[in-house]
Amino acid sequence: MKKITLFPEISAFINSLDVSTISEKRKKTLQPLIDFVQSKVSNQETVAINFICTHNSRRSHLSQVWAQTIAYSLHISNVICYSGGTEATAMFPMAAKTLENSGFQIQTLSEGKNPVYAIKYAENAHPIMGFSKRLDDDFNPKTDFAAIMTCNSANEACPLVLGAEKRIPITFEDPKAFDNTPQQAEKYHERSVQIATELLYVFSQLKKEHE
Repeated sequence: MKKITLFPEISAFINSLDVSTISEKRKKTLQPLIDFVQSKVSNQETVAINFICTHNSRRSHLSQVWAQTIAYSLHISNVICYSGGTEATAMFPMAAKTLENSGFQIQTLSEGKNPVYAIKYAENAHPIMGFSKRLDDDFNPKTDFAAIMTCNSANEACPLVLGAEKRIPITFEDPKAFDNTPQQAEKYHERSVQIATELLYVFSQLKKEHE
């Protein structure tokens, strides 16, 4: 089994999460994603998940990063997480800062209107490339993936995601509502904790039949 080299601060963050706070109603919302991942794991297939939001700037990035990190921490291999939007804008700086505050090492690879970040969660794992892109960008998978709709507007705007094997709405409230307010950092952290907790629940439900 591969050695887990998650950065200690991230490991402590994940260990602090309490999946018992998730309501039964929310667990039903998460179940289709559990089923999708389980089917892939059981068949020893690659698990490709594309988290989609309107601007690919906040919730979709937090979801992508936490899903990739938690899968790695639980020894679930062949998981590749992506993110995209119905339009490309930029990864919002507070989303990156929130991840950094949780222990991720983030390097800015390019500046400009749509910066590219290398987001590292473990010593020996390939960093996640964080930047805003359309959901059908060449960087993202074209077939055999689950499309997770993380916001209501993207969910309504994209009744069909081309190439997706499964389309699953798992929406989160937008921390953007608190931008430029005294509660901004707190609300981004709160949303990040919720997303991480729910994804920890998803991946911890799996039966790893072919370890």
